[in-house]
Amino acid sequence: MVSCTELAASLAGPRPPVLLDVRWRLGGPPGREDYDRGHLPNAVYLDLDTDLAGAPGAGGRHPLPEPEALQRALRAAGVRADRPVVVYDADNGSIAARAWWLLRWAGHDEVGVLDGGFAAWVAEQRLVTTATPDPEPGDITVRPGGMPVVDADGAAALAREGVLVDARAPERYRGDVEPIDPRAGHIPGAVNGPFAGHVADTGRWQPAASLAERFAGLGVTGEKPVGAYCGSGVTAASVVLALEVAGVTTAADPARLYVGSWSQWSSDPDRPIATGADRG
Repeated sequence: MVSCTELAASLAGPRPPVLLDVRWRLGGPPGREDYDRGHLPNAVYLDLDTDLAGAPGAGGRHPLPEPEALQRALRAAGVRADRPVVVYDADNGSIAARAWWLLRWAGHDEVGVLDGGFAAWVAEQRLVTTATPDPEPGDITVRPGGMPVVDADGAAALAREGVLVDARAPERYRGDVEPIDPRAGHIPGAVNGPFAGHVADTGRWQPAASLAERFAGLGVTGEKPVGAYCGSGVTAASVVLALEVAGVTTAADPARLYVGSWSQWSSDPDRPIATGADRG
């Protein structure tokens, strides 16, 4: 996590980071409209649906993009192998975490998420612009595999043998409602740890100790393998980030991400589904 103060200092320093604006809302309107109304100076907009994910299909609503397509998008945004990257979304970091995770998966090690996002930057009355930058093309080479992923079978195994965290809201986990995907409920054995719990009332992320305590309450202590899923593999990336921030996992041994998530699992009629508030 990067504070607004830290980001402002690094932007004025000798090695300023590449800034990526990834604001997005489920159901719209498009995040590009927010970007056009105002963004951090020199920030480049990347779209979750077209730049940070592949086409919806058998892999879920937001599957991994093809490496070549991701490389083109990142290079067009000016991402370089020798420069850090800072990503921000509107506020809670859940979308920025997907970009953070994807860059790490692609082999870029120096990636941060702006704590509090665009809302925090504006609240501190820092500079916002409507000017669209024309970055020098980047040189990043996408090398997949920098972050671990699991498929549906792997997610089921984690739920049995380790801890699988469902990052969705409690009502979706329980199966009370399902506004998007074919069936309601959760993967049997998964525990519910909504991504919204990463953020404090201030709009900033919880301190590391508070996050660690929260995960311990879910049975995540670092003693068992851990993974995460959500609706389509986006907000679950914030669980992976939060576990690292909390010190429960490390950059060398991060949590696994089930990218297909509930959008893929619930589309397969042969996959079992649990409902209610227990682990299934």
